[in-house]
Amino acid sequence: MPNATLARFIEHATQLSRQESEPCQCVASLAPFMMELLAHAGDFLEAHHYQSDPFHYARNLVYQAPDDNLSLYALVWSPGQWTPVHDHGSWGVVGIVEGVLEERSYVCLSADRHRDEGIELVKGGMILLPPGAVTSFVPNPDHIHVTGVPAERPRAVSLHLYGRMMNNYHIYDVEAGTRQFVEVEHNG
Repeated sequence: MPNATLARFIEHATQLSRQESEPCQCVASLAPFMMELLAHAGDFLEAHHYQSDPFHYARNLVYQAPDDNLSLYALVWSPGQWTPVHDHGSWGVVGIVEGVLEERSYVCLSADRHRDEGIELVKGGMILLPPGAVTSFVPNPDHIHVTGVPAERPRAVSLHLYGRMMNNYHIYDVEAGTRQFVEVEHNG
C-alpha cells in the first residue's frame, strides 16, 4: 500500500490525465500536486529509490499504472552524469527532491518533425532547478533537451511523472542531424 500522500498524488494524476484532453492543461493542473508531493518525498521514497549507478544516471521506478498510462520515477544524478539529447513522446511533470538539476533545451528548426535524418537542432535556453522546483513539458512539438548534473555539483534527485510508461524515447545526434528510437531501462 503506497504512502497516503503518494496515493493521493497518483489518484489526482490518474483523474487529470483522463479528464484533460490537452497535455498543456494536464501538466498545468498537476504541477501544484507535484510541489506538494516534493514536500513529503521523505515519507514515501525508500532506500532503493535513491539507488545510483556509477556509469549513468539511475531511473528508479516508484509507480507504474496498471494500464501503463502513468509512470513515476525517482532519478538519481551523480556528479557528471547527463542524459543524451532526447525527447519524451509524452507529457511530463518533474520536481526536484535534492541538489540542483540542470536542463539545456534544443530547438528543432526542421519543418518535418517526424524525420529521423536531416534534423536541424540548435541550442536553446538553460534552466537550473533547485530543490522544490517543478517544471513540465508536453509533446507535439516534443521537448528536446539534455539534463544532468555538472561534475562540480553534488548529487541531485528528481521525481518524474510521465503520461505513459517511459521505457523508450528518441535520442538525437545533434552534429549528424539524426535521431533513433531506443529502449531505456529502470530499476524496479
